[in-house]
Amino acid sequence: MKDLVYLSFSNNQLTHEIPQCLWDLQYLDTVDLENNFLSGGIPSSKSSLSQLTSLHLSKNKLSGELPPSMKSCTGLITLDLGENKFSGRIPKWIGENLTSLMFLILRSNMFQGNIPPQLSLLSELQVLDLSQNNLSGKIPESFGNFSAMAIVNKTKEFIYSDMQFGHLESIWVLWKGSQYEYSSTISLVININLSGNDLHGEIPEGITHLFGLQSLNLSRNRLTGTIPEDINNLQRIESLDLSWNQLSGAIPHSFSYLTFLSHLNLSHNNFLGRIPSSNQLDTINDSSIYMGNPLLCGPPLLNQCPRDEIFPDSQPLSDGDREAKDELEIQLFLICMGPGFVVGFWVVCGILLFKRSWRVAYYSFFDDMGDRLYVVVARKLAKFKKNKGLQGNRGLSSTPKHVLHPRALPDHKSS
Repeated sequence: MKDLVYLSFSNNQLTHEIPQCLWDLQYLDTVDLENNFLSGGIPSSKSSLSQLTSLHLSKNKLSGELPPSMKSCTGLITLDLGENKFSGRIPKWIGENLTSLMFLILRSNMFQGNIPPQLSLLSELQVLDLSQNNLSGKIPESFGNFSAMAIVNKTKEFIYSDMQFGHLESIWVLWKGSQYEYSSTISLVININLSGNDLHGEIPEGITHLFGLQSLNLSRNRLTGTIPEDINNLQRIESLDLSWNQLSGAIPHSFSYLTFLSHLNLSHNNFLGRIPSSNQLDTINDSSIYMGNPLLCGPPLLNQCPRDEIFPDSQPLSDGDREAKDELEIQLFLICMGPGFVVGFWVVCGILLFKRSWRVAYYSFFDDMGDRLYVVVARKLAKFKKNKGLQGNRGLSSTPKHVLHPRALPDHKSS
């Protein structure tokens, strides 16, 4: 059957090795042998497999390294080798040659060494699952270059593993702690899973540029440092698992702006300070999210925060920051004052200008107030003058009539 295009023996009890002759069929489009008991390695191909678009070998007992002959599978859209015993390093040529890959699943194998940064050359990649291996080193900063993961509003489209017979592509994705199969909606799935390895270093800032990312799992590694402050750029993130690492610092308040977030796990790290609240975090109010962080405090944990606690986001500003903040406040004040003055002026004057009855009532009101004020002042002034005149009259007639002049006093001298 030299013209064989589509081959599927999945979910059976096949044993032994994959026959070499199968790998020499140059027109093969789809090979699905997942969930069997196949052993041995992937045969080296003697011919070009550029027509191959979908290769599913997961859930077998396959082992060994990936053969270099797979470089010729330049049309691969899906490479699923999960849950086997493959070993060695993840080849660089996956990123350099298999540039059409959309779904790369290598989870639960025995791959070791660093994650090749060349994987970031896969501009069409939407699902990357390298979990449960023996990978070490740092997460490449270039992981922020996955172009397909930066698209926020992806459109639904059918992805076929075989265009000739219309077979829809399907993959199993680990999502929120469980595995789900996606087929008709596979084009909408954007997922990165690097959990269960020996990765260290900090979470690369570039990951926050993957605006369309829906699930990120970095749990059970040795990651250090803090959570990137720009984590709120991941507006489409639904599941975030950073548990069982050595991350530290405060939990960014920007978590409150992740409106799609429904599954969060930050347990067993070294986070400190008050747990942010409000917005989305209030909808996933579960203490197990934060357990294993003894320096965290505040709801939903029972640890109460001291009143005088200083948190990283409330540290005193430096002189330069304070000056910049004051200048910004002045600029905002001036910007708001101009429109406010114009609006306030025309609200009053505009009505008086175009509404005659209001204008008459307005001026009559002030005329009446002026008359009233004049009367009050005049009365007060008249009363004051009257009181002053009475006091003057009393002063003129104040000498008592019975008082005699000193000369009229009798002489008491005795003769």
